Amino acid sequence: MAEGVLSPGVNLEAFSQAISAIQALRSSVTRVFDCLKDGMRNKETLEGREKGFVAAFQESLHSVSRDLGELERLSNLVGKPSENHPLHNSGLLSLDPVQDKTPLYSQLLQAYKWSNKLQYHAGLASGLLNQQSLKRSANQMGVSAKRRPKAQPTTLVLPPQYVDDVINRIDRMFPEMSIQLSRPNGTSAMLLVTLGKVLKVIVVMRSLFIDRTIVKGYNENVYTEDGKLDIWSKSNYQVFQKVTDHATTALLHYQLPQMPDVVVRSFMTWLRSYIKLFQAPCQRCGKFLQDGLPPTWRDFRTLEAFHDTCRQ
Repeated sequence: MAEGVLSPGVNLEAFSQAISAIQALRSSVTRVFDCLKDGMRNKETLEGREKGFVAAFQESLHSVSRDLGELERLSNLVGKPSENHPLHNSGLLSLDPVQDKTPLYSQLLQAYKWSNKLQYHAGLASGLLNQQSLKRSANQMGVSAKRRPKAQPTTLVLPPQYVDDVINRIDRMFPEMSIQLSRPNGTSAMLLVTLGKVLKVIVVMRSLFIDRTIVKGYNENVYTEDGKLDIWSKSNYQVFQKVTDHATTALLHYQLPQMPDVVVRSFMTWLRSYIKLFQAPCQRCGKFLQDGLPPTWRDFRTLEAFHDTCRQ
């Protein structure tokens, strides 16, 4: 198989030989699998069968290696076809005889493909962002400043008076719920929420953002020995430990950094649904108890009661 100087473009003779090499490689691989399938046969002794199998398997692998090397050699002789893409007059750059030294057309083609891919992903991202209820950019430039709603404070550090007003409004909204606000460590607020005679919730807040919640029974002690709220001890009852886990999940669900007062009000509305923790049946199975526990999960939208396993 002679090797000579190749003309620009595709070497048709080498291309035909490469096709034959691919067929030979497939045949060699087939013989390897046939050898493995047949195993050790046609020998009387075990030692003879093992030697025959090893010899046949080695010969098959050598054939695969030889055919693969021949295919790699022919692939280098085939050459590359000229890339003709509808890039208008820029396609004339591919006719440059010194393309190896000034590969303008190949670089332009790569940039064109990258730009199309970037445009595609940008379109997907734009569609996902437009599905959100809040816009991340002020795109209502035509609306006058007088008609725009008053923006809520969005900084992490809010005035304590503003936080107190929000908590007092929420306290007046729910008669079954009483909220005691304290600031034992400076400006950060801590809430003791008592829901009827069902449970008590310790809410640790950083400004108007809720960091941590602990749910305990109504008769459980929520204070430490020095009279401060105990923000580390868990409830002694499994039912309130479950509610604590669900409350942590609710904090991740109610996220609206632009309007933190809405987040606190939504969380308190969800928490108020536990007023019938031991009275509401599960909306799926209709039972009051499952594995000794009442329905501890509350849906974030409908506030319906479900057992932890029934909500799936």
